[in-house]
Amino acid sequence: MKRNYKAMLLVLLLAFASCSFTTKKFDNPDKDKLLIQIITFVLEQGHFDPIQFDDEFSEDFFEDYIAVTDPFKRYFYQSDINEFEKFKLTIDDQLKATDITFFNVVNQRTLQRIAEAKEIYKSVLAEPFDYSIKESYDTDTEKVGFPKNKKEMYDRWRKQLKFSSISNYVDIKTEEKQKKEKDASYTMKTDAEIEKEAREATLKSLNIIFEDYIDDQTREDWFAIYVNTIVEEFDPHTYYLAPKNKEDFDQRMSGKLEGIGARLQKRMDYIKVVELISGGPAWKGEELEVEDVILKVKQEDEETPVDIVGMRINDAINYIKGPKGTKVTLTVKKVDGTIKDITITRDIVEILDTYAKASVVEKDGKKFGVINLPAFYVDFQDYKNINAAKDVKAEIEHLKAEGMEGLVLDLRNNGGGSLPTVVDMAGLFIKDGPIVQVRSTGEAKEVLKDRDKSISWDGPLVILVNEISASASEIMSAAMQDYKRAIIIGSKQTYGKGTVQNVMNLNNMLRNNNAGDLGALALTTQKYYRINGGSVQLEGVKSDVTVPGRFSYINVGEKDKDNPLPWDEIDPAIYTPWDHYFDYDTTVAKSKARMSNNEQIKLIDENAKWVKNKIDETVVSLNYDEYVKQNEENEAESKQFDAIDDYTSNLKFYSTTYEKSLFETDSTDLKEKRERWHKSLTKDVYIEEALNVLEDLKTAYPIKKVASAVKE
Repeated sequence: MKRNYKAMLLVLLLAFASCSFTTKKFDNPDKDKLLIQIITFVLEQGHFDPIQFDDEFSEDFFEDYIAVTDPFKRYFYQSDINEFEKFKLTIDDQLKATDITFFNVVNQRTLQRIAEAKEIYKSVLAEPFDYSIKESYDTDTEKVGFPKNKKEMYDRWRKQLKFSSISNYVDIKTEEKQKKEKDASYTMKTDAEIEKEAREATLKSLNIIFEDYIDDQTREDWFAIYVNTIVEEFDPHTYYLAPKNKEDFDQRMSGKLEGIGARLQKRMDYIKVVELISGGPAWKGEELEVEDVILKVKQEDEETPVDIVGMRINDAINYIKGPKGTKVTLTVKKVDGTIKDITITRDIVEILDTYAKASVVEKDGKKFGVINLPAFYVDFQDYKNINAAKDVKAEIEHLKAEGMEGLVLDLRNNGGGSLPTVVDMAGLFIKDGPIVQVRSTGEAKEVLKDRDKSISWDGPLVILVNEISASASEIMSAAMQDYKRAIIIGSKQTYGKGTVQNVMNLNNMLRNNNAGDLGALALTTQKYYRINGGSVQLEGVKSDVTVPGRFSYINVGEKDKDNPLPWDEIDPAIYTPWDHYFDYDTTVAKSKARMSNNEQIKLIDENAKWVKNKIDETVVSLNYDEYVKQNEENEAESKQFDAIDDYTSNLKFYSTTYEKSLFETDSTDLKEKRERWHKSLTKDVYIEEALNVLEDLKTAYPIKKVASAVKE
């Protein structure tokens, strides 16, 4: 959770910094050494669970920094690694002495090897590839070592470049065949011409990457990678924001983005789509999807796309984003392995489109409500007016006005947000009591409570989650589960992020800063715990009703990251479970039975297994016939899952009367957005089951209420 858990925390941290630096001076005239001095001090003094700068750290950092610097193992030779290893157990000592010798040695060698690599790839691409030869390329570079000599290095590059070119070759050849089918008089290009064109496209793409990206890297850019590798040894959510990256971060926090409207993340060496912003260009186009891998980017005034595989995330984003009205073509790899070009016209994207939204749904003569919450958003400068809890409360009132008899709160793909907001939101569903426990190193736990005795919704409640539901979503789900206030339906477990981060401006650490902008540090300062004492760290929240999804067999959680903090537990808080439903366990059992016999769920599960198998198939043939055959087999196999998209529940979803009143004066395509969302809900088997559960709870709910009244 990368927002403050309460407004005062950042103030306290800055106060801590100011007090600390009255006795600690940071005045190294060398900016790089000054940055190391400040970073190591903040990590040791401020991190929730600081690790020791010792030989173990040094060894781990050594491996990680080499992997970050040369992920494809196409720069360094094994002899370089052997030379670097003399520093393997002394990097910790260097950091303590603000000595950056290891960085200087590796960086100097990196620049030398990059210059050599430019000559190698140009030499490789000067000669035709023979796609009739039966050979293969393994995309998993962890399986291979560093080249031992120039011959091995050349062959490493040759196979990688042949792999990059064969997709171009197949695409062009397919286009030529299609042109011939449409026009019998069309003269097709020869195989030699197609091979040359495909190879030249790869060469142009490599030239752009090296000349426009790698050659433009400054020492500050390379050093930022070094510093970030240091801080990421502490945990996956502590990271360094270099000045340029902090500018991008500040822009994202401002609430407006200019581009395609997609959130991207670097996983291994690939840029993946992790979220589509509702109302944005990519969302409107309905072609780009979450988990798509972006391989290449082409501007509207360019003929050849840029290969962004292996590129730093911020630089890849710079290629993808652009001014409103301009077009960009993305070459993406779908989850099923198919390659597709998608052209998107950029626009201004309002983050407001990710706010809470509600729908009424009719089922068997009853009206239920669905609230989708993409994030636990908040504006700390205007908390009273802009926060997710306030908006959800308003949507509940609109749904109650429609006669809602049960509510589904959809937290799937919700990555979290503000801690005070989730505390306020949980309070909408209980009378009062603890919501979450927070602990800092060496300090007594703090129990954050709902103190408002009013309840916005005391009827049946179901919460939907998946493997991407994280942080504040996990707090909300865990609290409602511990109170037995809601039934949780979704993945085997949620993401598993039980830590809190704060972004600290490093420039505030200096009394007089003459070194220039030092950037910022996102620092893990706390862990949070369920009211039952357990942590969601690594383990997440386990659903009451577990159902498979597209991420079921893919490693996407906290436990799959490097250097995660461990799971632990503390004493439980004092709380009283919700007592309005006597058939909680019976309802869960009935839902599990329905899901185990649901054909759509079974198909989704089979598809998830198939996708995982395709991800694990890292060896690709570089023989044309075998390559085409494999692609055709993948296409044929994927068709068996077309029924997933064809599914419909035939339920009727529509906007509340309040929202309909906004359509006439709205200028943001709100009506179209809602209609598209309602259509997607009719095809959502998880929403359908959530409504079944609400029906089961609703059947028993009035009986329990009467029984309580009699007892009283």
